Amino acid sequence: MIVDAHQHFWNLETGDYPWLTPELGVLHRTYAPADLAPELAAVGVDRTVLVQAADSMAETESMLALADAHEFIAGVVAWLPLTDPDRTAEALADRHPKFVGVRHLIHDEPDPDWLLQDTVLTSLGLLAEAGLAFDVVSLLPRHLEHVATIAGRHPGLKLVVDHLSKPRVKDRGWQPWADLLAAAAAFPNVYAKVSGLVTEADHATWTPADLRPYVEHALRVFGTGRLMFGSDWPVALLAADYRTVFETASLLVGEQGRDDVFGGTAARFYGF
Repeated sequence: MIVDAHQHFWNLETGDYPWLTPELGVLHRTYAPADLAPELAAVGVDRTVLVQAADSMAETESMLALADAHEFIAGVVAWLPLTDPDRTAEALADRHPKFVGVRHLIHDEPDPDWLLQDTVLTSLGLLAEAGLAFDVVSLLPRHLEHVATIAGRHPGLKLVVDHLSKPRVKDRGWQPWADLLAAAAAFPNVYAKVSGLVTEADHATWTPADLRPYVEHALRVFGTGRLMFGSDWPVALLAADYRTVFETASLLVGEQGRDDVFGGTAARFYGF
């Protein structure tokens, strides 16, 4: 089973996405399962993990409805009000069978320490008790620092760093990203997604060679058993089409780790 562990849908007519402005060009339109299904079939992807793109319960409900209607969506990483542990607990008490994880757009929060609020830490403990995962979308080094902190506080919580924490590929940035990723990887409950890298490179001129050092570092510190492929479609369309993203990741990961990174890790991590 080949799995794309990170993709999105959004509907501009029914949803509210403050970050999704006309300046984003190709992204500023509705993207639905009918748009993605042919892309999956063309490269042989069997299942996907649908990840939230807005911090709202309306987004959560919409994604779970899509998962009901489309078999290829194996799991949903949705949103819950983590700053309100009581509401989080209520939502977890009767959750959808395809509800496999939670994410919050922490990189849009003015407070870089948003994750370390007492209320959020309490809610993350509830996710651990429920066997759910938490996707960390990090932009600042501070966000990545917090992954190790949370992993140590909640060793039973499955954490995954989205997009390898967005290394500055275009500028050939390396530190402190490399050391912080290694520090996070030192905790066995932390995983990472080989995703979102093409949009961190030069959109017009990038090559697989630009991405290779970052993927190789991730392979060194996590191993294939804690890495998973994600297309980050349709965001990736800013720099490449679906097939190009898929084939580039396949090239960089290599044959030895393919079964884990392109399916096995995601299935084990998210539990489907």
